[in-house]
Amino acid sequence: MEAVTDKGIILMNLGSPESTEVPDVKRYLMEFLMDKKVIDYPYLLRLLLVGGIIVPRRSPQSAEAYKRIWWPEGSPLVVLTKQLQAAVQDELQDIPVTIAMRYGNPSPQAAYDELLAKNPRLKEVILLPLYPHYAMSSYETAVDYAKAIHKRKKYKFKLTTIPPYYGNEDYIQAQAACMQPYLEQDYDHVLFSYHGVPERHIRKGDITKTHCLKVDDCCHVASPAHEFCYRHQVFHTSERVAAALNLPKEKWGISFQSRLGKEQWLLPYTASRLTELPAEGKKKLLVVCPAFVSDCLETLEEIGMEGKHSFLESGGESFTMIPCMNLHPMWVQAIGKWCRQLIQP
Repeated sequence: MEAVTDKGIILMNLGSPESTEVPDVKRYLMEFLMDKKVIDYPYLLRLLLVGGIIVPRRSPQSAEAYKRIWWPEGSPLVVLTKQLQAAVQDELQDIPVTIAMRYGNPSPQAAYDELLAKNPRLKEVILLPLYPHYAMSSYETAVDYAKAIHKRKKYKFKLTTIPPYYGNEDYIQAQAACMQPYLEQDYDHVLFSYHGVPERHIRKGDITKTHCLKVDDCCHVASPAHEFCYRHQVFHTSERVAAALNLPKEKWGISFQSRLGKEQWLLPYTASRLTELPAEGKKKLLVVCPAFVSDCLETLEEIGMEGKHSFLESGGESFTMIPCMNLHPMWVQAIGKWCRQLIQP
């Protein structure tokens, strides 16, 4: 049955291996880590590093990690993204909604073709990257990939991208609402753990070339660089969410997880903070990961399992990982609102 609108929506997430088998994980990691916006070394050096060292070593370990969090229906990230699609579809009713992944399946081309099959007269596709913050290795690469396919395949419909929403009030309130029930339990500290990036990426993305990590307290000094600065944006999100929840300054902090390699990444590292907090008297911990809107390997396994073990082994008494927004009604409503605002003439 053809759609009654000439618009379509794509929700774009990171992606996942097809299975927990080592060959599938290896294939996924090669695509992911060979992305020049993730590891931005020259091609031959990147190929040697990724194909010759990182992927052969990490594939069996990552496969085991995926096995620990894999659901009967498949990859949690993919399952949750499909469930979000269905919820947003209910919210938008007659405007078709589909999904795409930056790595793996379904690809943006598959998503475009699905929308065209539903309506050959498609005039506009609205792309919502499921990344609240701008980073070269997440939001930017997803959008560039979707745009490149749109251009290469010479689709006639317009492609409109929703910008990062790290400070959007709807996102802030949805994130706060997701966290609120967990604050009713006894806790000493809330740790906002974000996916890390190399400091080099922050400097590289500084459009002024004079501000990021060069000016004292650069993230709180006004600058055009902030439009593309992941570090500033995660600070902004944390501060806004903490204010919405009335969290005292001494009751929360920020850290960065998922470091890869030996170069300097954004500090402090989550792995380090989890071992330090008990000695600081913060033994009842809540951890939230606002850079992710869908639970995935980095939240369920890295934080919910490995992080919990590390914290408790270091003297912590209780550890609670607050789930991502996933299908929270306020998050679904926010997406619907943003899409309707763009769709209305």
